[in-house]
Amino acid sequence: MMRVHALQTGTVAVTTRQRAGVGQGPLRLVNTMRDRDWTEPLPIHAWAIEHPEGVIVVDTGETARAGARGYFPRWHPYFRLAVRFSVAPEQEIGPALRAVGIEPHDVRWVVLTHLHTDHAGGLAHFPRSEVLVSRTEHELASGTMGKLRGYLPHRWPDWFAPRTIDLPPESWGPFANSMTLTHARDVHIVATPGHTPGHVSVVLAEEQGFVLFAGDASYTQDLMLTGVVDGVAPDPKQAAATLGRIREFVQRERVVYLPAHDPEAAGRLAARRPAGA
Repeated sequence: MMRVHALQTGTVAVTTRQRAGVGQGPLRLVNTMRDRDWTEPLPIHAWAIEHPEGVIVVDTGETARAGARGYFPRWHPYFRLAVRFSVAPEQEIGPALRAVGIEPHDVRWVVLTHLHTDHAGGLAHFPRSEVLVSRTEHELASGTMGKLRGYLPHRWPDWFAPRTIDLPPESWGPFANSMTLTHARDVHIVATPGHTPGHVSVVLAEEQGFVLFAGDASYTQDLMLTGVVDGVAPDPKQAAATLGRIREFVQRERVVYLPAHDPEAAGRLAARRPAGA
């Protein structure tokens, strides 16, 4: 069995209506911003796969600079009203990797599920790695419009020039668009749009089943199983359809489901406990 590591890069608290959206259309985002009920501090997980073809990192977590004054644009209501980060320097993904015996410069691939700051904030640790992100996601996150959409392109490293991927219309399981990353054909990138239009997930095939690194497809496993869409997804119908495909997958196969902010995800990984067990 390949070694897979859960790497917690600090915590984030969001409003409860971000984790589970309320309302229709634009009202969902308004409700998220106006909500004064907060979640507990949730883990910000990244993941490392020690694969024979090279170490694969899924997402990079957040940077400790997220706690510095001026890091987030004060003019953007989301960063003022709807999110609270806590990341110490030693919790960034570079030190977290070293703690499990992996040097960041030995990482071959970094796959970003999407480009929100708590998934891309640790990019600075990987100047030698090949970074993969969906073309749709990169285009939406770039420039002034990217900032308006809640991304932080001005915080990306100067060297950041990812390999932008267009997932071909090749179905893998219930996912209509996918690509295979490894020659062994045991790591796949699948389209899971919803939380963002360019969101992807990563599937690792193991002897006993699969591990699905789900980014923010849902905030918890229970929310996926019940089909609850978050409060910031720009297209809730698209997000709900993605959750339906994931449910189909976990009902048909033995799948360990790992959203980035689920407090129980690391334990499920360690026990290889499949969804619904």
